Amino acid sequence: MGTQLAEKGTAMLILRIRDVIMKFAWRRRAHQLVTALCALSGFIAVAAVSATPAHADFRVCNATQSLVGVGIGYRSKAGWVTEGWWHIEGSTCKTLIEGQLSSRYYYLYAEDSERGGRWDGPVNMCVAEKEFKISGVSDCFARGFQRAGFQEYDTGEQASWMVQLTDQPATDGTGAITGTNPQ
Repeated sequence: MGTQLAEKGTAMLILRIRDVIMKFAWRRRAHQLVTALCALSGFIAVAAVSATPAHADFRVCNATQSLVGVGIGYRSKAGWVTEGWWHIEGSTCKTLIEGQLSSRYYYLYAEDSERGGRWDGPVNMCVAEKEFKISGVSDCFARGFQRAGFQEYDTGEQASWMVQLTDQPATDGTGAITGTNPQ
C-alpha cells in the first residue's frame, strides 16, 4: 500500500510539474504572439503613413455668404498662365491647384457674383468671360481677353497655401483677402 501511495504521489507531482510547464509555455507563447502582433500593427501603421501622399495644394476659402468666381495666375515653365473660373459657394473652400506648389508667387482675382464686389490687386493679367486657361499676360485686349488686377501671394515656397476671401473691408475699401500656410 505504501508503494501505491508513493506512485500515486509521484504521478500527481509529475502532473503538477507538467501543468506548471504548460502554463509557462502558454504564457511564453502568448507573450510571443502579443509581441508579434504589436510589431505587425506598428509595421502596418508605418506603411499606411508612408503610403499616404502629403496633402499639398493651393486652396481658396470663401468666408462670405455669396457665390464667388475666382481666377488664379502663376508662372509655369512655359511662362505666365492665368486660369479661371472656379465658382466657390459661400462658406466653402475649393482647391485651385492640386499637389505641391511649384511656384513661390501666385496671383488671385475674385468677383462676388451676387453683390458685384471684387478682390483684386495691382498685378494685371488676362481673364475671359467664360472658363479659361490663358498663356501670357500681355496684350490681353488685342488677343480677345479682358484685363484684371490680381493680388500677389508670396507663399515662401511652402508646399501648400490657403487664401480666405472675407467681407471684412481692407484699408483700400476692397474686401480683405488673407493668405496662410495651412500646415
